[in-house]
Amino acid sequence: MAPDPVAGTGLQDVAPGPGTEDVFAGGSGNGRLMAAFDWSTTPIGPVETWPASLRYAVRTVLASRFPMILTWGREYTQFYNDAYAELIGAKHPGAIGDDLRITLAEGWAALQQPVEHAMATREASWIPQLLLLLERAGYREETYFTVSHAPAFGDDGEVAGMHAVCTEVTRQVVAERRQRLLHEVSTAAGRREDERDLAAQVCGALAGDLLDVPFAAVYLTGDGARLHQVATVGVDAAALPATAERAAELGDVDVVALHVPGGPFGDEVGEAVALPLSGGAGREPVGALLVGVSPNRALDEEYRTFHQLLAGQVAAAVTDARAYAAERARAEALAELDQAKTTFFSDVSHELRTPLTLLLGPITDALAESGGQLPAPVREQLTLALRNGQRLKRLVDDLLEFVSIEAGRTAAVRVATDLAVTTAELAGVLRAAAERAGLTLTVDCPPLPRPAAVDPRMWEKIVLNLVANAVKYTFVGSIAVSLRADGDEVVLRVSDTGVGIPAAELPALFERFHRVADSPARSREGTGLGLAMVRELVGLHGGTVSVESEPGTGSTFTVRVPFGEPDTDTAPPASPAEVRGAALTPWDDDLAWQGRSADPLGTVLVVDDNADMRAYLTRLLSPSWTVRTASDGEQALHDVARVCPDVVLTDVMMPGLDGFGLLRALRADPATQAVPVVMLTARAGQEAAVEGFDAGVDDYLPKPFESAELLGRLRAVFERSRGRREPVLPAALPAAASAAPAPPPRPRAAGSVTAGTVTATAAPPQAPVGRPDSTTTWRFPSRASSIPALRRRLRALLDGAGLDGDRVYDLVLAACEAATNAVEHAQDPGEPVVDVRVTLDDGAVEIAVRDHGQWKERTSSMDRGRGSMLMSAFAEITAVPGPAGTTVTIRSPRPAA
Repeated sequence: MAPDPVAGTGLQDVAPGPGTEDVFAGGSGNGRLMAAFDWSTTPIGPVETWPASLRYAVRTVLASRFPMILTWGREYTQFYNDAYAELIGAKHPGAIGDDLRITLAEGWAALQQPVEHAMATREASWIPQLLLLLERAGYREETYFTVSHAPAFGDDGEVAGMHAVCTEVTRQVVAERRQRLLHEVSTAAGRREDERDLAAQVCGALAGDLLDVPFAAVYLTGDGARLHQVATVGVDAAALPATAERAAELGDVDVVALHVPGGPFGDEVGEAVALPLSGGAGREPVGALLVGVSPNRALDEEYRTFHQLLAGQVAAAVTDARAYAAERARAEALAELDQAKTTFFSDVSHELRTPLTLLLGPITDALAESGGQLPAPVREQLTLALRNGQRLKRLVDDLLEFVSIEAGRTAAVRVATDLAVTTAELAGVLRAAAERAGLTLTVDCPPLPRPAAVDPRMWEKIVLNLVANAVKYTFVGSIAVSLRADGDEVVLRVSDTGVGIPAAELPALFERFHRVADSPARSREGTGLGLAMVRELVGLHGGTVSVESEPGTGSTFTVRVPFGEPDTDTAPPASPAEVRGAALTPWDDDLAWQGRSADPLGTVLVVDDNADMRAYLTRLLSPSWTVRTASDGEQALHDVARVCPDVVLTDVMMPGLDGFGLLRALRADPATQAVPVVMLTARAGQEAAVEGFDAGVDDYLPKPFESAELLGRLRAVFERSRGRREPVLPAALPAAASAAPAPPPRPRAAGSVTAGTVTATAAPPQAPVGRPDSTTTWRFPSRASSIPALRRRLRALLDGAGLDGDRVYDLVLAACEAATNAVEHAQDPGEPVVDVRVTLDDGAVEIAVRDHGQWKERTSSMDRGRGSMLMSAFAEITAVPGPAGTTVTIRSPRPAA
C-alpha cells in the first residue's frame, strides 16, 4: 500500500505551545480574520485542541511578509498570510479554513502532483514559472507562479500537512513573451519591398505565439484610402471583412461568431482590437491591424501598450516596404529614361551625321581648292563655320561612341604604339590654347622600356579629354602631363593647379552627363560625357582611372593601363592636330576679326564665353558699332568700370558671373542703371523670355537668330535708351539689391586676355553681387497662373542673395508647393490673393505664404499630404491656420560654416 501522505495530524496529544490568544497575534489583517473564525466547524477543531506544531506553523505563516500557505490534515485545511491573500484575489477570505482542493479546484490539476509528492517523500519542490489557472478576477485567468512545496510536520514527527512559499511572476513571463514576439515580427519584416509578402511574413511570426495574439489580420490601403485584407493568421480569412473604410469599422467584427480558441486553456476568444497602421506624423494611415485578445488575460494598459508597439512595428515595416518599392520604381523609371535618352541621342546623332558631312565636306573643299583666292572676310567666315562644324561633329561622334560602348559593340583594337611620343604629341595639340590662357603646359614623357599595346584613337580621346579639362578649369598656374612605366602598367598623370573638385562630387565625377554644380570654368559648353568617356575607354583597355583633388588647389587624374599585347599591326589614321585642338577649346580666343565702323552708332559690349561667338558678333556689329568684348560677367564689369558702353549684349549661361548676375550688378550701380541690356540665350520658349523680361532685361533674343533681327533690336534698344536716362529698377529685383554698391574691379591673375579692342586682366570669380539682407513682400492673385511668376521672382531674389544653387532650387520648390496649396485649399477667401513674404538674414531664409480663406479638407482626389512631405524635406515647415487664413512658414537656417 502507498504511504499515507498525512500519517498523523498531531491532534491526539496536545503539546504545550503558544496560547490560544497568541496564535493569531502580530497585527496582520489575516490574523485578525482567522482569530475571529470558528475553527470548530473545520476538520481540525477549535484552536484549543491544536498541537504545538500547528500553532507554531500558523504563527510563522502569519508573521511572514512573503506569500505563504499552510494546509493541515487530510482535508487540506488552509492557513495563509496577507501576502498570499492578495494573490488569490476574490477567493479571499472565503478560502480561510477551506479545503485547498476546493478553493483552487480550477488549478488543482497543476498543483496536485507537486503537493502530494512533497508530503509523501518529504522532499521540497521548486517549480519556477508554474502555469496556473485561476478564477480570482471573474474570468479564467492565465497566471504564473514560482513556488516551493514542503512537508509540514506534526508533534509526533510525522507529515501532518503541506507548507508552500510562492510568488507570482505572471507580469514578467507575459512581458518577456511579448518582447520576443515583437522581436520575431521585426525580424520577419526585414527589408522587404513587397508589402503583401511582408504582411504574410508578419502573420507567420505571429503564428509562433497565439497566447497574446490568438488571431490577426493585416489590412493595407490600396490606390485610395480603403483598406484591403492581405494576410491573416489563426482565423479563416473568409470569416473576416475583405475590405473596410477605416480601422474603426473592423472593431465591429462579431468575434464570438468566429469561434477562435485562444489562450493556454483553449477558451474561445470574445474580443478583438482594431489598430490603425500610422504612416507617420501628418500622413494618412497605411493600413490597419485586427488582433484578437486572449480570453485569459485582461485588456489592461500593458496589453494595450503591447498592441500599440505591435502595430507600430508593422506600420514601420509597411512604410519602409512602400518606400523601397517607390525607390525601386523610381530607379526603374530612371533606367528607362536613361535608356530612352541614350536611344534618342543615338538616333539624333546618326541623323546629324549626314547634314554634317554635306556641310563640312564642301567647306573643307572650298578652303582647300580656293582658300587663297577668296576675299579675306569670306575665308574667315568659312573657317569659322568649319571650326564649329568640327566641334559639332566631335560631340556627335562622342555620343555615338558612348552609345556603342554601352551597347557592348565597341572593343579596343590594340596596336604596338610608342606611347611616349604619341602622348607628347597629343598634349602638344593644346599647348597653344594653354599659353593663350596664360598657363604653363609641361609634358614629361620619357621613352618607355617597350611599346605599349593601345587603341590609338581611344588613347587620343583619353589624353585630349583630360588635358582639355585641365585647361578649361585652370585659370592660374600650370598643367603637367607625365607618362611612366610601373611594372606591367603604363601610368599617365594629368595634374593642374585649377579650381579643384569638392569631395562630395568625386564619387560621381566619371558618370555620364554629370557636372560639378557652380564650378568656375572657361566655358559651360560640353555634353558632360568627357570623363565618362575616359573611364569607359580606359576600362576597354583593362585599366583604371582615378582622381585626387582639393578645391582651390587643383586636381590630378591618373590613368593606369597594362602594356598588353597588340591585336593588329595596322593603326587607324589620326585626325589633324589643329582640328582636334579647335574642337576641344570653344572658349579659346581668336582675334582675327576686329573691324571698326567709320561712323559708329555707339559702343556695344559683347559678353560671351565662346570665342567664335564673340568673333562672329564682332564681325557682324563692326560696320555699325564700336565693339568691345568680354568672356564672362566679371570681365564685363571690369570693362564697364573703365568705359561705360551704350549697350550691353550678353549671353545668359557663362562661367563665373552669368548674364542674370551681370544684369543685377549693372542695375545695382547708379552709374550703370540706365545702360540697356540685350540677352542672347540658347534657352528657347516663352517662359525663358518671360524670365528675362521679369529680371529687367531690355530685350531678349534666343539662339539661333537672324543677323538682321539682332541689328534691328540693338538699334531699337539704343534709340529708346537715348530718350531715358533716369534709372528704372525692375519690380522683380529686390529693393535691397538696388542699394548695393557696384562690385569693385578685382586684380587679374597672371596672364591677360585680349577681348576685342580692350585688353582686360583675367579675374577669379567674385562674391555674388547685390546681396539683400532684408524683407521682400509680394501679393499674387489666388490662381494657378500666379505660381510661375512667384517662381521667377523668388529664384531671382535668392540667386541675388548669393545662395547655393541647390538650396535655391529646394526653397523655390517648397515655396511654390505652399503657394499651390494656398490657391487650391483656401475656400471662401476674404481676399482672392496670396501674400508672400521673404526674409533674408545673413544666410538664413524665411518664406511665409499666407492665404485668406478657411482650409479645405483633402479628398481622395487631392494630394493626400504629399505637398507637406515635399516641403518638409527641404526646410522647417510650420502652418498656423485661422478663420481668416492660413500661414505656412518655410525656414531654412544659415548653413554651417
